[in-house]
Amino acid sequence: MSQQKNIILFDGPERLNLLPFTYIRPVAELRIGINTLREKWEAFLKKSCSYATQDYLSKKYPIHTSELNYFINASYVPSEVLVSQIEKLKPNQVLVFENNPIAFYTEKHELPKSLDDFFKVEVESDPIHIKTSSDLFSKNAAVLELDFERLTQGKKNQIIADSGNRLICPERIFIEPGAKLSCTVLNATDGPIYIGKNTEVMEGAMLRGPIALCDEVKIKMGTKIYGGTTIGPGSKIGGELNNVLFLGNSNKGHDGFLGNAVIGEWCNIGSATDASNLKNNYSKVRIWNYSSKNFAKSELQFCGLLMGDYSRCGIHSMFNTATVIGINTNIFGTGFPRTFIPSYSYGGAQGLKTYAFTKAMEANIAMMKRKGVELSELDLEILQAVFDQSAVWRRDP
Repeated sequence: MSQQKNIILFDGPERLNLLPFTYIRPVAELRIGINTLREKWEAFLKKSCSYATQDYLSKKYPIHTSELNYFINASYVPSEVLVSQIEKLKPNQVLVFENNPIAFYTEKHELPKSLDDFFKVEVESDPIHIKTSSDLFSKNAAVLELDFERLTQGKKNQIIADSGNRLICPERIFIEPGAKLSCTVLNATDGPIYIGKNTEVMEGAMLRGPIALCDEVKIKMGTKIYGGTTIGPGSKIGGELNNVLFLGNSNKGHDGFLGNAVIGEWCNIGSATDASNLKNNYSKVRIWNYSSKNFAKSELQFCGLLMGDYSRCGIHSMFNTATVIGINTNIFGTGFPRTFIPSYSYGGAQGLKTYAFTKAMEANIAMMKRKGVELSELDLEILQAVFDQSAVWRRDP
């Protein structure tokens, strides 16, 4: 790819269906597999990317244009075949999948709004497409395996000194420098296991791949983690997990079950919290959809908790199957709360009220300070914008 060509990752129509996880970030900054969608595109294209995103996000995630620009829909997972077709595009061509644009190649400095001015090129093989928030966990295992092969190829695996660990299929286990494991069981029979830099897996933990533990993760003693799970950087995990994606910097430090779930950044899951991932009658689940503004039928039988960034729940919290929680919520008390909880909500099964913006920010700042991270002015502007946008869903008593 020529040095003159410029890469811009854009938010497609999928962005609404990826809420609440796209409230505070562009689609490109979503993590799935091991790293973010942006990091995957930059690795394949060997170039830095900028963003075409929502106006209120664009200060933190700006766009950079040039004479010739590739506008690439960030919700597609890159592959060799896909990238090869994008690199072969000529000016005023668009690569499409099922008549939806994957990539424009254009002199325009803004995201094209129509396909009519472009010559269409059909994609040669079906790409992995992240269309809804539930895709983040349901497609995580497949993306994780692809990431594992790419990120570990040609790299030296850290040799773990004999600390009572039991490694099954060690050739599919990769441990980055600085990681510490003691008296653990790692079983990669059904998929690879990736352990990031300076991650610690404590005594008695049992991991069954495919699993990715990113950098600076702590896995508490006796934790059980099943396949299809990614723990984003800086997170602390305990209890039992099955096919869960933590975006990063979140804590679930104690016992309790999460399955088929997505947890945003800077979340805290209270001790002994459990979230159902299967209905008692085994029927397909209905999931709150921000685009249709209603609950929508899905083809999923298993779906657990979808919790947006900066949200927290108290000890012994209980969540029904397919519960969707917005950002900056504080959930506590006995009983099952509603299966859609708007952003900036405070309360639980007994009722919800608006979580005052200043109070929510005080909690955010206190949590982040523990990890030496500050909430920037840009972050505060973004969080204020989401507070205003999400007011339509809140109903104070």
